[in-house]
Amino acid sequence: MKVLVVGDPYMPVSAYTEALAILDGQVDLSTMQIDQADGAPPVTASERGLREYAGDPAQVARAVAGHDVLVVHGAPVSAEVLGAAPLRLVCCARGGPVNVDVAAATRRGIPVVNTPGKNAEAVAELTIAFALLLIRAVPRASRHLLDGGGFAESVFEGREFFGREAPSLTLGLVGLGHVGREVARRARALGFTVLGHDPVPPADPGVELVTMDTLLTRSDIISVHARLTATNGRMFSRDLFGRMRPGAYFINTAREGLVDEDALYQALERGALGGAALDVLERGPGRHPLLGLPNVYVTPHIGGATAETLARGAERAVAAVADLLAGRVPANVVNPQVLQGAR
Repeated sequence: MKVLVVGDPYMPVSAYTEALAILDGQVDLSTMQIDQADGAPPVTASERGLREYAGDPAQVARAVAGHDVLVVHGAPVSAEVLGAAPLRLVCCARGGPVNVDVAAATRRGIPVVNTPGKNAEAVAELTIAFALLLIRAVPRASRHLLDGGGFAESVFEGREFFGREAPSLTLGLVGLGHVGREVARRARALGFTVLGHDPVPPADPGVELVTMDTLLTRSDIISVHARLTATNGRMFSRDLFGRMRPGAYFINTAREGLVDEDALYQALERGALGGAALDVLERGPGRHPLLGLPNVYVTPHIGGATAETLARGAERAVAAVADLLAGRVPANVVNPQVLQGAR
């Protein structure tokens, strides 16, 4: 069996090295490294349907010729790539295989495997860090020093930055997938009261399920963990921000497209919200206005940026290849209908 592993700037080929050891001597392994962080302009209809990819589909198509299995993280897997080899499996080492034309793979009878929840623990930890930074006024206190303020001269200072403690506050989670449930587990350990809202909640959510309106009015902190779909873009709008508790905090470690950022800016500027912590922002010309607010804490999309996240993605992708070798059905096949058709 011939396996091609394609690395990218975020998850290079070297990230797969340890995981690939379980296949040593069992497969004919090839690798390809994509160094560009952006994607080549789409040319075909299939390429125009891909999102968040790095590299050129034509380059991947040339490299995959003659292989049975393709393992990627962010490389584009278009219909043309799928048609360039007699593929038996595509492994995408990320939660949402948005860089893979799953419909085209399904038409060809090729199972596509993803790695859901690989970054759940990392994103959950960042979310909790954000919550603690906000309720203890860390961004504002840090900005005080950056803007020339002095250090405290006695143990009685710090009165400008009085905060709150977790057991006195309610954390509302919008989305109870892998990340949301990991956030809930950590938040409960700190003493937060945790509420959750999800249109399709899991069987064991681990939190009190409430309506969106109840979550907005009862929560001191609201954290977004929903997957962006064609129907929920900018779900956090002027209306939803207006229904939140006065002085509440807002956290987004999911996708920027879930938030109307102009509405968020206005709610923060007029003091309707107490602050925000964001790991994602819409890209645009010039400096983003939210970066200029003293009650906003922003990081450059580092939620899943841990060594453990990469290792889990590689391990789960390679485990799917091992299952194929052993004649087992791999876990996390996103188009299971191709397996039914093979029976």
